[in-house]
Amino acid sequence: MPAFAQKPYYTIDDIYALPDGVHAELIDGQIYYMAPPSRRHQEITGELFGIIREYIRKQNGSCRVYTAPFAVFLNENDSSYVEPDISVICSPDKLNDKGCLGAPDWIIEIVSPGSRRMDYYTKLFKYRTAGVREYWIADPEKNRILVYNFESEDTGDYTFRDSVKAGIYDDLLISFSEISDMLNFR
Repeated sequence: MPAFAQKPYYTIDDIYALPDGVHAELIDGQIYYMAPPSRRHQEITGELFGIIREYIRKQNGSCRVYTAPFAVFLNENDSSYVEPDISVICSPDKLNDKGCLGAPDWIIEIVSPGSRRMDYYTKLFKYRTAGVREYWIADPEKNRILVYNFESEDTGDYTFRDSVKAGIYDDLLISFSEISDMLNFR
């Protein structure tokens, strides 16, 4: 009987041992290296972060919003560590100096060419099973925003010309058209 080579199983200690400047995520014991984000990716992330942060402040809300690199430990074990582009956490007991212990309430990923498969498939499954309430996939290359509200089991499909309502809030509407116009995306 032939022997099959097994993939190594990594833990959070392996992520912490990476050289400075090397960004990677850990999903089910496998390391996934991340390329630096593009300027467009960073601009979209910055605009979304600003809109969400300002909304939370105006509402005197208790939720906190973070941008990558921000550590999210999805499970109690040390086999899954991700750095979502945007994380909104509404349970202060999940936060410590290392990051978020457990599922954020809302995650937004901005798709890059190298992250497409991870964002659309691997992370979708991991975020749903970990207990994330809402997951947005913003794909500027495809002019598409997919919204997964896992609580209500609703899915929405939008463009960068639409306004999208955040499911975890009653009255937060994000105009991707304004973001696109402001950043001169066509």
